[in-house]
Amino acid sequence: MSFETNLSDTKLSLVSFSADWCGTCQTMLPILEATRKQFQDIVAYLEVDIDKNPMIAAAFKIRSVPSLLLFKSGEVLWRHAGLISSQDLIEQIEKHL
Repeated sequence: MSFETNLSDTKLSLVSFSADWCGTCQTMLPILEATRKQFQDIVAYLEVDIDKNPMIAAAFKIRSVPSLLLFKSGEVLWRHAGLISSQDLIEQIEKHL
């Protein structure tokens, strides 16, 4: 399934923009993994390495990493740059279900 197909899906998609060299991105990994497990049947998770996919990062105006975007039916519902707590991320996901 392509990136665009995932984003146009009617269920929520959480896209994580990151880079291998980003320490804060590494800190986010366990938070993302925990929320992925909690919402595995209702939220699609996509990871985008900005160095390997600069066109996708540019298309969504990603200026810093980590950046999270929450989509439904191709529309950005929420975006966040920087570190976020597990509880705050869960609240955002639940708010848009």
